[in-house]
Amino acid sequence: MNMSIIRSIGFALLLLVTACARADSDIVISNAWARASAPGQQVAAAYMSLQSKRDATLVKAESNVAGTVEIHSMTMENDVMKMRMMDELPLPAGKAVHLEPGGLHLMLFDLKQSLQAGDKAEFTLHFKYADGTSNQVRIVAPIRNRADHAH
Repeated sequence: MNMSIIRSIGFALLLLVTACARADSDIVISNAWARASAPGQQVAAAYMSLQSKRDATLVKAESNVAGTVEIHSMTMENDVMKMRMMDELPLPAGKAVHLEPGGLHLMLFDLKQSLQAGDKAEFTLHFKYADGTSNQVRIVAPIRNRADHAH
């Protein structure tokens, strides 16, 4: 088997494994993806579902494709969509928290390059638990066009 086929199979397996990441079985991250950006665009967004077996808080996010990652919410106020930075995102035990277009999301600032559909972005998510312990989860998310996000 030639090396490019082996690398392609390895990459596909990596994406499958990281698409639903587990960290010491407390945090489950699924359906992670980042939105493709236009050339020259300096911001993008990433989405995913987070669920923790015990009370936890997402306190920080980092990515290899952005200088800064912030947790954001979007709400409608008086017919105006408002986006706000959040210092942290609570994850109540056993309840899924969905980061999705038009709602909670990770905002990627100072992109290091344009995000192209078909590429991938790596994220490190930092969590704190109610008992004071902490954890980091690393995931790889595919970059997709908005129309492709449900697939």
